[in-house]
Amino acid sequence: MSDTTPTAETAAPHRYTAELAAEIERRWQDHWDEHGTFAAPNPSGELDGEPELAARPKKFIMDMFPYPSGAGLHVGHPLGYIATDVHARHQRMTGHNVLHTLGFDAFGLPAEQYAVQTGTHPRVSTEANIVTMKAQLRRLGLGHDRRRSFATIDPEYYRWTQWIFLRIFNSWYDTEADRARPIEELVRQFEDGVRQVPGGRPWSELTGRERADVLSGYRLAYEAQSPVNWSPGLGTVLANEEVTADGRSERGNFPVFKANLRQWRMRITAYADRLLTDLDVLDWPEAIKLQQRNWIGRSEGARVDFPVHGGDGEHAITVFTTRQDTLFGATYMVLAPEHELVDAIVPAAWPEGTHDVWTGGHATPAEAVTAYRKQAAAKSDVERQAEAKDKTGVFTGAFAANPVSGEPVPVFVADYVLMGYGTGAIMAVPAHDTRDFAFARAFELPMRCVVEPTDGRGTDPASWDDAFASYDGKIVNSANDAISLDGLGVVEAKAAVTEWLNERGIGEGTVNYRLRDWLFSRQRYWGEPFPIVYDEEGTAHALPDSMLPVELPEVEDYSPRTFDPDDANTSPETPLSRNEDWVTVELDLGDGPRRYRRETNTMPNWAGSCWYELRYLDPFNSEQLVSPEAEEYWMGPRAGQPAGGVDLYVGGAEHAVLHLLYARFWHKVLYDLGHISSFEPFHKLYNQGMIQAFVYRDARGIPVPAAEVVESGGQYIHTPPGGTGEVVTRVQGKMGKSLKNAVTPDEICAEYGADTLRLYEMAMGPLDVSRPWDTRAVVGQYRLLQRLWRNVVDEATGEVTVVDTEPDEQTLRALHKTIDGVNGDLADLRFNTAIAKITELNNHLTRTVAGAVPRSVAEPLVLLIAPLAPHIAEELWTRLGHSGSLAHHAFPVADPALARDESVTCVVQVKGKVKARLEVAPTISDADLEAAALADPAVVAALGGAAVRKVIVRAPKLVNIVV
Repeated sequence: MSDTTPTAETAAPHRYTAELAAEIERRWQDHWDEHGTFAAPNPSGELDGEPELAARPKKFIMDMFPYPSGAGLHVGHPLGYIATDVHARHQRMTGHNVLHTLGFDAFGLPAEQYAVQTGTHPRVSTEANIVTMKAQLRRLGLGHDRRRSFATIDPEYYRWTQWIFLRIFNSWYDTEADRARPIEELVRQFEDGVRQVPGGRPWSELTGRERADVLSGYRLAYEAQSPVNWSPGLGTVLANEEVTADGRSERGNFPVFKANLRQWRMRITAYADRLLTDLDVLDWPEAIKLQQRNWIGRSEGARVDFPVHGGDGEHAITVFTTRQDTLFGATYMVLAPEHELVDAIVPAAWPEGTHDVWTGGHATPAEAVTAYRKQAAAKSDVERQAEAKDKTGVFTGAFAANPVSGEPVPVFVADYVLMGYGTGAIMAVPAHDTRDFAFARAFELPMRCVVEPTDGRGTDPASWDDAFASYDGKIVNSANDAISLDGLGVVEAKAAVTEWLNERGIGEGTVNYRLRDWLFSRQRYWGEPFPIVYDEEGTAHALPDSMLPVELPEVEDYSPRTFDPDDANTSPETPLSRNEDWVTVELDLGDGPRRYRRETNTMPNWAGSCWYELRYLDPFNSEQLVSPEAEEYWMGPRAGQPAGGVDLYVGGAEHAVLHLLYARFWHKVLYDLGHISSFEPFHKLYNQGMIQAFVYRDARGIPVPAAEVVESGGQYIHTPPGGTGEVVTRVQGKMGKSLKNAVTPDEICAEYGADTLRLYEMAMGPLDVSRPWDTRAVVGQYRLLQRLWRNVVDEATGEVTVVDTEPDEQTLRALHKTIDGVNGDLADLRFNTAIAKITELNNHLTRTVAGAVPRSVAEPLVLLIAPLAPHIAEELWTRLGHSGSLAHHAFPVADPALARDESVTCVVQVKGKVKARLEVAPTISDADLEAAALADPAVVAALGGAAVRKVIVRAPKLVNIVV
């Protein structure tokens, strides 16, 4: 090339390049910030904004709270954020007042662990991470109302988290009214004698501590001694959902053990039925609804009392069963190792005739039970419920009496029974339950068939290979002097035995739930402090609202005390408990100054995300959680949304149970207490898919940098700088720093621009489907933007090239079909098909009117792409002669006549076989279509003169001729 040969840059100095894109994007992002373009006003003036916007229909669009990781974003993270931004921009342009913002869920274990490792205060590292993440998100051109953003670590935010906790603490669930009520109303009922105090004593005779204990049995937030997941390696307890299937902590992969500790819990079980029923009014994916239903686990059955004579007297073991029809087949019982009656029923010595296999080789029942409990404590609930080949357990030495047959049944302890479900005790019917069958075989226990098999196996369980676990079949071998179930079906037998039990006071029909009360304590520093103090008797007292927020104190050591990860015989010691100056405090709570001790656990990381949608509505309100006007406007019930809530909530399906269930619970409590008008937080839920990436592993299975791998001859060769090539394997996987395949949005923005990244992520496939990342494919969307730019701007001169002439009919029809399709696609989150339609129109202009695009086509095209690629759209809109931002400009509206196809293909069938295809007008009548079909030469030939018996017309697409 000679020195006089022009380069592409000199020949086209105004080409749309990455450098130009970066300059345009920075300028428009600054413009949006300076002019508050995306500020959504509240209806009653709590927030400034364009007042006319508040008169528009509202649209509240949300992303799930991000956690500000120190690793920053990779291109998989912003998929949902870009999608909601595109949708929000489209909603603004279609006449809505749109609230779209993003805060940060900033408390939790990762920041605390980083603080422990580095000595950096978690607030310092977290706030630095937030700054980094905000910069990355801003570069993507996300149209957030930044005034409404906050982090859960802001004291002014968690002041209201603590305020909500106090509302829950000071409430009880009135089952008659089916709602939460203030605890003061319950106290008045006890005082007036309207409600009897448990135990029968008058309220006036109870001490302060006794009254506190009574109320604790009713409060929606309460303390209780209960089995918890204790992780010595982390030094904290964990919720069931934070424990992996192999019984280890999700964070850190430490062993998790069962321990009995006094912890704060939330009585979410009081809301089980409402949490189930109200799913029906939500626009959520059915898969998510099913997961919530399964987690709540509602089942109807009966509670049955089995009398037992134990080591210290007479007791009753209560079981819950959904198969009370099989009660005559109960041949043994099993208690969870943690069951409170275990110690009470264990005798001093083994009963005469005890089978050797029942004792576990121990000399006494007490020794056997103690050893087994220790063994069970080392397993997670998931491990205990797994269908393992070998069943373990030990005989307690006690026998219960079957209440219908009177027969003695041995009582075992086994880890496949959990305290977290039912009563922590089961009646075992081994002939008709697979797990009980396996246990009975292992421990040589008797079986009795009480449901006649329908598969021909006979009625002797000794000959069976497995249990007959079915609702089919008639009841057999189930009669005594007072009742006979023989010959009844399962449903009839269940009703009959339930009535019989109820009449005798030894059982009753009832409903049970898999859902357990929410464990709400964490032995960590980096979390919301509880607004609770304890007096000298250990009674919990709520702090008054005037003392909120209770701020986290500065501490030198952020870590909870950790232990040998395998040492189950340890207990938590929290970081806050070591700060005596903060823990011990003198307060006047209404009865004079007294010394108290603060609660030294902190709330779990879920607390701040249980209600953040409400704070978005009214972020600067220092007097109320949220003003009634703002909540009613943005989230109140309305036509099509009877429960109210956020209009669109986008996030990962991994939050199907935890966050969503907890947030629904808090929201319902606030609704019951009259603080909000909506009784569900999120009306429509959408789960975006995941952006995946190839993972390359060397011969050791270690990931190697994806950027250093090239494909050659069907193989993948890793060639590091200065190294030699090595063949590696490639598999599809997640994207992440540890897998060495992460691509940052900053890289793509630098090479192509943010608009290209936005388009590529939206064009990769349907939003709810996972898709593989391919950096090489990004250039396709880059070229779309370059062609769009050339259709408006001359690359050599920078002048606008559009013309003020009318488009031809073909172009006009192409435009209006595109407008019609894109409008529907953007409204329904079908972004990939919207981009395909825009690309097709842009290509049509490139082919047919390049360099002279009619203004009446160019301007709608720019508006069509604006939600997807907002920066280039703003720039082209300005160059086309418009002032200000197009963010609130009306979205193009299609002319129905032009958007409709000019002709439709009609299929003509004779004797059920296609004989002709006709191009007809979409509006053709049945009579005209029939005449055209019968006159078609191919149809005439197919009829061959045969008489037509009937003509079925489905205009404009089908004619079926019967001869």
